[in-house]
Order: sequence, then structure tokens, then C-alpha cells
Amino acid sequence: MADTVYKLIADDLRAQIVGGRLAPGDDVPTEAELAERWNTSRGPVRNALAALRNEGLLETTRGRPARVTARKAHQAVDVSIPFTRWAREIGAAPGARTQEVSLRRADAEKAELLGIDEGDLVVDVLRLRLLDGRATMLERLTYIEPVGRVLFGVDLDTVSITEYLEEHGTASADVDHEIDAIGADDTDSLLLGVPLGAPVLRLRRVTRDAGGRTFEASDDRYLSDIVRFTVSASGRSRQGDAYVRPLGSA
Repeated sequence: MADTVYKLIADDLRAQIVGGRLAPGDDVPTEAELAERWNTSRGPVRNALAALRNEGLLETTRGRPARVTARKAHQAVDVSIPFTRWAREIGAAPGARTQEVSLRRADAEKAELLGIDEGDLVVDVLRLRLLDGRATMLERLTYIEPVGRVLFGVDLDTVSITEYLEEHGTASADVDHEIDAIGADDTDSLLLGVPLGAPVLRLRRVTRDAGGRTFEASDDRYLSDIVRFTVSASGRSRQGDAYVRPLGSA
């Protein structure tokens, strides 16, 4: 019975938060008030609050009522979903402001990521992505030239690049992700509107097509107060080694 009560309390508070009756920064009723309202002990109330805290909906501080946190958009990184499609799935309006589309010679780092020779032509894209008009992520995309050259013929503010490339015969079949946190550089600071050196979440991605050809390498910088990453995976690769390793390990 206690298990059922805690779920009912959590469901009711969650509905109030999602529905806007409890806004970010609002205090939720105290443990005593919730216990009285639901005619239960404080145990189920604490379990309900802990569940919502784990979901990122509440923050708790000793000596004061739980408070509704600013809602964050969750993005799964164990699957590859275009930003535009993901935004629509979470009920937000996607946006883009393209800063640069250029043809360049690959440096050593990009050549290694893409499996090409240093000095080969690549197409670079720098694009600011928005959720409901708010700057959310800055993407740095690099494509091998045979794939990226089609991007010069379209307004990149109006399309999903992933979906546009699929329409032109290049679809992703295998994606490697790497997540870390770094300090914002000059470009991040200017376009994302954060102080130089402020922490941002970085998602680096290498994408291959069905034939195993690597055609994209990306470096996406997210504002951590808007987006959080979620992973649903066994933690082990197909070869049996662990995905999660301490920094500096082989």
C-alpha cells in the first residue's frame, strides 16, 4: 500500500509541474502537508519526492521545502536522433542560425576522425541551434567533401542536415558518441551567450554509412542548464570491453 501511495503522490506532483501549476522556483507542499493531504506517513512522501528529484523535476535542501527545478530537455545519446526531430518530439520549436559553411583542407585531427588524408577537402559547418527561440547548442560539423558539397545548395537554417543528407543518398548506419564537459571558448561564449570558460556539455560524434565509410565528425556544445544527456545501455561493447573508462586509460 505504501508503494502505491508514493507513486500516487509522485504522479500528482509531476502532473502539476508538467501542467504549469507548479512553476520552476515554486516550493512544493511540505512533507507534513503532503502526508496530511494523502493521509499517510512521511515515508511515502519522501519516496515520492526522491523519485521526482531523480527525474530532475525537484531540488531539495535541508531545512526547507522541495523546490521545482528549471525543466531540462533530455536527449538520449545511445541512439542517433536529428536535433530537429528530437526538438519536435519534446514539444519544442527547433531553430537554426548558420554561421558558416566552408570548403577547407582537413587538418591532422579531422583527417584521422574521418579516415582521410591530411589536406583532403572537407566541408565545415558552424550552426547555432535553438529550442523555442533560445540558444541551446552550437554544432561544429565536418563532412568528407563528396557528402558535404550538397550542403552548399540549401538554406541550412530551414532543414535538418541529417534528413537532407538522407534524401541525397547518405544515411547514418553506425554512430560513435563521446561526452564530456569543457570550458566555453570564444566562439561558444559569443554565440551561446555564456562567459568565456563557463562549463558546457560537449557531445562528439563520428558517423558512418551502411558501407562503413566515415562521412561526418561533429563537435556539439550544449548549454547544461537546458539539456541533459541520458544513456540506456549495458555499458559493454560488442567486443565485451567496457564503454566507460577512466580518463587516460587505453
